[in-house]
Amino acid sequence: MAGVATLGLLIALEITARHYGLRGPITSQVREVIFAPKPGPLYGGMALMMVVLTWRQRFIAAGAAIGIDLVFVLVRWAIGAKVPDDQFFGNGALWVMLGCAVIALTRRTGRERALLLKGVGLGLLLVAGRKTGDTWLQITSKTRHMVLDPYVATADHALGNPSWLAGRILKATGPVGNHLLHVVYAQLAVAAVAVTLYQLRNVAVERRFPRHHLVRTFLVIGLLGPAIYMVFPVVGPVFAYGPGASGTGGVHWAVTNVWPDMLPPVTTPHPVPYDAITPRNCMPSLHTAWATAIFIHSRKGPRVLRYAGTFWLIATLCATLGFGYHYGADLVAGVVFALTIETALRSFDRGWDRAGIQLVAYGAAVFTALLAAYRYLPMEMAGHPWVFGPLLILAMTSVIYGYLQTTRLWEPKAAPVRQPEPQPEPV
Repeated sequence: MAGVATLGLLIALEITARHYGLRGPITSQVREVIFAPKPGPLYGGMALMMVVLTWRQRFIAAGAAIGIDLVFVLVRWAIGAKVPDDQFFGNGALWVMLGCAVIALTRRTGRERALLLKGVGLGLLLVAGRKTGDTWLQITSKTRHMVLDPYVATADHALGNPSWLAGRILKATGPVGNHLLHVVYAQLAVAAVAVTLYQLRNVAVERRFPRHHLVRTFLVIGLLGPAIYMVFPVVGPVFAYGPGASGTGGVHWAVTNVWPDMLPPVTTPHPVPYDAITPRNCMPSLHTAWATAIFIHSRKGPRVLRYAGTFWLIATLCATLGFGYHYGADLVAGVVFALTIETALRSFDRGWDRAGIQLVAYGAAVFTALLAAYRYLPMEMAGHPWVFGPLLILAMTSVIYGYLQTTRLWEPKAAPVRQPEPQPEPV
């Protein structure tokens, strides 16, 4: 059912993308069998697939992928094809995953076939998720001509305009801090793969997948999040109030060029037009949602993994604000969004109970209330920051507290060891 639903979504997105003259996720993936792949988690997907293989099979698969990539590089060099530096490798990983699917269908039977196909599906889902997200973002830029940045920027006064503060701090750190946060922001999938590989480390031995792991949360966040973008299109401070981060925004489309040096004025907000290139991908912040999911799933790992999860969450929050990609209000919504989805997935796996249903309903209600407040109460929020600012933080904190309390109830209780009763001594 999950496979059919995913395929249906990919086909729908393919048709929609073609309607707007774009290349859909299926076409993009098929092209990368031969053509230079776009930067993405192809080797990360292959690493996830390899959790079902033995060590010998893993070495063979990795060697085959690297060998195929070297052949592609040599052929492109020989014919003089111009390929960006970050698109040299990846075809080999895709070929290996497809090859394993063929082996599963032709050389495996029963549980071994099912396990290998699940591994291939997991790897390809990670890649397809990236393609799906890219297509969603292009569709938002083509279909949502008006953006709601003035509403979020006005409401963000209740939180003290953290993007403006973080932008000035990052600017003061110079190129070192800028480069570090760029690496963290761009390589979020690498952190997700690292945590997932730890969670799936015993699959090859136990011959089965755990009931819940990070990739499932990652994919659901990526599939549902862009639907919110269509309802609440926002481009971000650096585009709406600054020069643009990649040249697609620019002062021509900006409301005013003040980020991050001067705070935006508090005026009655209204929708503003924007270009047909920049994605409307701010509300909620999916980078924050994904980083929150990584943090949650790293809690049961070894100390180094827990430290890495904490670092990635903090660095991602700093990057999203410091680069001007998100408002503070986006981050609050992203945390609530992630915790609600994580609770729903865990409840689905273990069976719905009263605590799970209540928390999912509460998280959805808080998320809806946040979006409604940003849209319909921005002037009140900006005019009374000492009231609405703490209320926003309290709303997010209440969902965090509810998640901690609910998951604590779900943890298995250690039963006390029963002491043997003393036997009477023989007479």
